[in-house]
Amino acid sequence: MLVKNIRIFTEEKNFSEGMILIQGDRIAGIGRPGKENELFPGGEAGEIIDGAGCYAVPGMIDMHFHGCAGFDFCDGTPEALDGIAEYEALVGVTAFSPATMTLPAAELVRILENAAKFCRGQAGGKTAGRAELVGINMEGPFISAARKGAQEEAHILPCDTAMFERFLCASEGLVKVIGVAPEKEGALPFIRAVKDRAIVSLAHTDAGYEAATAALDAGADHAVHLYNAMRGFSHREPGTVGAVFDSATATAELICDGVHVHPAAVRSALKLLGPDRVIFVSDSMRAAGMKDGIYTLGGHEVRVQGKRAELLSDHSLAGSVSTLPDCVRTAVKQMGVPLVTAIACATANPARRLGIYGEYGSITVGKKADVVLLDKNLQLICVIKGGKVLKNNKTTGIL
Repeated sequence: MLVKNIRIFTEEKNFSEGMILIQGDRIAGIGRPGKENELFPGGEAGEIIDGAGCYAVPGMIDMHFHGCAGFDFCDGTPEALDGIAEYEALVGVTAFSPATMTLPAAELVRILENAAKFCRGQAGGKTAGRAELVGINMEGPFISAARKGAQEEAHILPCDTAMFERFLCASEGLVKVIGVAPEKEGALPFIRAVKDRAIVSLAHTDAGYEAATAALDAGADHAVHLYNAMRGFSHREPGTVGAVFDSATATAELICDGVHVHPAAVRSALKLLGPDRVIFVSDSMRAAGMKDGIYTLGGHEVRVQGKRAELLSDHSLAGSVSTLPDCVRTAVKQMGVPLVTAIACATANPARRLGIYGEYGSITVGKKADVVLLDKNLQLICVIKGGKVLKNNKTTGIL
């Protein structure tokens, strides 16, 4: 397959006119405009796609969301994971690391076992045309009741290394991120004990600057949906947000749906952390891609109206209903984020954070042929997943 007449997002974070040669499920070559013979001298390219000047970007990677299309990762069923993977691929997310809610430990184990089974099926080629499950982001249960948000307080647990081991084993190593509230008793020893086996994130925490900094010094290195469900920044108490800003290495998730974080706060995070340490996530729940109505998240009823999802009980935000590509569009078109920065925050940055950049996150020879074509308005035109063309309700087909 040859995809030509496109503007390719490069590893140097700019766009370059050219073409992409795909063989099997891999990117086999990247060429200059009009230089097809340089890519396949004396041979045939096979199927040719004329991108008509579209942006060609890597398949996006959502490392924190709960569900979409009526399904939730915590449904814990093969049908739910398959539905999520199918929907995400069709909107341009070709790899994902879904998030758990704070649920009973036995239920979490069942959910993790289901994910491991699904992943084995993917390895066996049973889920063609789906986004790939590349990890799990455990948002709970080692969080603070003071900042629980939509998490269920009754199922919050003390920091427990043995419980973490149980989760890691059940997932067959898929748990890539484990959330912790640094102010909890035993948090620092817990962080030191698990930091070499998972990314430790600051999650749903009321920690002040000192406690959050101590956690970062102990080995935590990530923040779950920065600004949300954590103590904010002020000039006398910088809080968890200030500790993350002050860190030299910590990465941070941002929900750029236009609801969770003010545009100025998004731009500030990018300036303070730098564009390499910010990761766009959707935090979407099962209502993403669905009509307004009443849905559930973590056992709570959620009212969805427009772009806003709120708990019926206290009107707290309960995830989003935007996909990651929606968030990229919002960041660029409504928040003043440069396009190249937004694309990197949804592709290369999560790939590096999850340790999968060798296979995903950039359009590079040898990597998986996961390519998304966007028009000048950043609307989805085509998704190429593993070297095969997918379509959705916005796709105009092969150009």
